Amino acid sequence: MSSSISEKKILVVEDDMIIALALAQSVKQLGHAVVDKVTSGEGAINAALEHKPDLILMDIKLEKSIDGITAIKEIRKEMEVDVIFITGNSDRHNLTRAEDTNFIDYLVKPVQKNHLRQSFLKAFSETD
Repeated sequence: MSSSISEKKILVVEDDMIIALALAQSVKQLGHAVVDKVTSGEGAINAALEHKPDLILMDIKLEKSIDGITAIKEIRKEMEVDVIFITGNSDRHNLTRAEDTNFIDYLVKPVQKNHLRQSFLKAFSETD
């Protein structure tokens, strides 16, 4: 029996373009499609509504923008979508704020591909 997961559509929300590109590369290497890369919470809302991703990789702290936690709450007013939060540190305050979003996972940068793979397995094992 194969443990592979069918290709999913992933939205990457990260304001550091180098990190966004690295995340996108990891997503593709893990067999999924990146539907868009955006750098702001507002961009995340627009891209999610346009592309209808299966999952959002969401940086919590987004410069010059609403943060990722606020963005996912706004997105979920319009659609159901899973989220994996990404953060520069394991700040307890943000983790507490994120708890009511029912997130799949909470990864600390730099995100390792094997950690991302495990998060994808958590997210998609129930749907495949």
